[in-house]
Amino acid sequence: MPNQRKAIVTGAASGIGAATLLELVRTGYDVVGLDINEGGMAEVAQRAGTLGGRSLGLRVDVSDEAALVAAFAGACEWLGGLDALATCAGVANMTPFMDITVDMFRDVYAVNVIGTFLCLREAARHMHPGGRICTVASVAGLRGGGLSGTAAYAASKGGVLALTKNAARALADREISVNTVAPGATLTPMIEEAWKNEAHRRRVEAMAVQNRTAAPEEIAKSIAFLLSPDASIVTGATLVADGGLVMY
Repeated sequence: MPNQRKAIVTGAASGIGAATLLELVRTGYDVVGLDINEGGMAEVAQRAGTLGGRSLGLRVDVSDEAALVAAFAGACEWLGGLDALATCAGVANMTPFMDITVDMFRDVYAVNVIGTFLCLREAARHMHPGGRICTVASVAGLRGGGLSGTAAYAASKGGVLALTKNAARALADREISVNTVAPGATLTPMIEEAWKNEAHRRRVEAMAVQNRTAAPEEIAKSIAFLLSPDASIVTGATLVADGGLVMY
């Protein structure tokens, strides 16, 4: 298909990233998934193949600059270009405020903020005008935590929100649009352990007017919209997909 759109999805081995890769394949994209979890990435790529789509999984740590630069070059060569990027790779940290160490903070920032920046930069190197990027923040970055992730996580997701707006400004002259999705509680491996505490799960769900946890596939739909030509006038925006947890 000569007009097949081409995308890269990071963090594609599980959770929102896996759901996004599969959603894009379903809607007609060729997709390369990047993840540090090589086995999980291979399984998702295999699932994508059953949908009739063309996809490839590559192992990479998004915080490793040299490896990421090489992965983007290889991915774009395999794809034959790049139209869209979803930066779903991320890590959580649930350490109480007074117990967080500087090393913990750095580890979270390395993936969530620096990793996102590196992906934005490398995508911009390969994209032609009309390219679209969607980062993944969190309502924790909007409200300063208070859900499951604590200071390091909330601060890093606040960083993603600001980084996305800056990238939208910086890449506008290249005609590349950059937006972010800020999910609320979403049932991914990141929160599975926390959700075993029934009281905690009910507390967080009760903060949203829909009183429930999102499925990764629901967040993937929001990402797919922001990556699509249908969102042509949207850039520098935050799409809050949280069942009504944060309203402002």
